[in-house]
Amino acid sequence: MVTNMAGAAPAARDREQLPVELVDRAGRPLGTCTVLKAHTAPGRLHRAFSVVLYDPAGRVLLQQRAAVKTRFARRWSNACCGHPAPGQDVAAAAMARLTAELGVTAAQLTPLTEAGVYRYRADDAKTKYVEYEWDHVFRAILIGGVTAADPGEVSEVRWASPGPLAAEIAERPDDFTPWLAGVLDRASEA
Repeated sequence: MVTNMAGAAPAARDREQLPVELVDRAGRPLGTCTVLKAHTAPGRLHRAFSVVLYDPAGRVLLQQRAAVKTRFARRWSNACCGHPAPGQDVAAAAMARLTAELGVTAAQLTPLTEAGVYRYRADDAKTKYVEYEWDHVFRAILIGGVTAADPGEVSEVRWASPGPLAAEIAERPDDFTPWLAGVLDRASEA
């Protein structure tokens, strides 16, 4: 089932100016810069998170990124992604993004658990921005559905079974974010 999230205008905000924590290749903090600077070519390795939500039947919740996203807009991805503020607890930041993007609260989930880290680099040919992330992957089971997605973040949501989803990603990789397959692999290992 695909749910369209078009509706209210997105709230005015410039998340590109928020600080992110730069890290070395072992995930140790090195300093900070803005989201925009971290994603400007050639990219700077920084701390991030990705959340994978399952339903009780084992299907994965996907969101289609809104058209206004500065990187990989309109592509299908995991439930949500983001950046913790420097020094912020990563799980707390992930929960806050789930609520902001999808309207999902902790009461609707099994506890978020970290499945590990997925380090990746991906260039967005359309915008020339770069994702170079030390990505903490979290997973949980969502009891219920998504009813309050932010249209400035999410165009649509849908559930997908892992096997057919892997085939879809292999057949049409440009329909999906370049990190999705790796994030799903890390989440399934937990």
